[in-house]
Amino acid sequence: MKTVLITGANRSIGLEIAKQLAAKGYFIYIGSRNLAKGEEVVNQLKAQGLANLKAIELDVTNPGTISAAAEVVEQEKGSLDILINNAGILGSIPQTATEADVNMIKDVFETNLFGIIQVTQAFLPLLKKSAMPRISNITSGLGSLTLHSNPEWPYYPFKATAYITSKAALNMYTIALNYELRDLPFKVNAIDPGYTATDFNHHQGPGSVHDAASFIITHTDTLADAPTGKFFSPDIKDDSKISPW
Repeated sequence: MKTVLITGANRSIGLEIAKQLAAKGYFIYIGSRNLAKGEEVVNQLKAQGLANLKAIELDVTNPGTISAAAEVVEQEKGSLDILINNAGILGSIPQTATEADVNMIKDVFETNLFGIIQVTQAFLPLLKKSAMPRISNITSGLGSLTLHSNPEWPYYPFKATAYITSKAALNMYTIALNYELRDLPFKVNAIDPGYTATDFNHHQGPGSVHDAASFIITHTDTLADAPTGKFFSPDIKDDSKISPW
């Protein structure tokens, strides 16, 4: 049975990922900043017939909760097979490059970049004990420098400074992390779930949470010959689904 940790998993895409992976028979740690909310969704999922789920307090901006969560996983499972860094925030809108509040930008980076780095580093020792370790950093097509430089791209006008720069930085961290782990059986990828209708965007996206979670799982729960160090997006038309950085 594979062991999975998903950050920000008590709602939206993270919760749907947990549901789909639990249905495959994996043991899922639902990382939640608020433990009570995490336990509430675990009870709901168990009532739906799913098993092997546990809520775990994990605030990616709080090193204490990160280290405590790592200790729980080590004591209970001894290793970790899949880490899905799903937690993220948008920040207040508008976010113009000329007037965005620097402290707000720092807050976005604290969750979207530094939090992911802290979680990844804390759980790397447990991931290294897995035969097929996987790290998926949930990013956004809005983090692509190439696409944001193309005036014909549909989302070209959306230049939310804090969010898009945090995701571009996360993409670069994914590349660096994959490089450092290249001699181990890791698969480290950045995955864009697409423009999905969630609480995050006031349910404005055209995509469904179910499809977004399925796409993430497809490019996370992979075989030994699968690509690594890539940026996947459902918006890419060819079968590879590999997005330009």
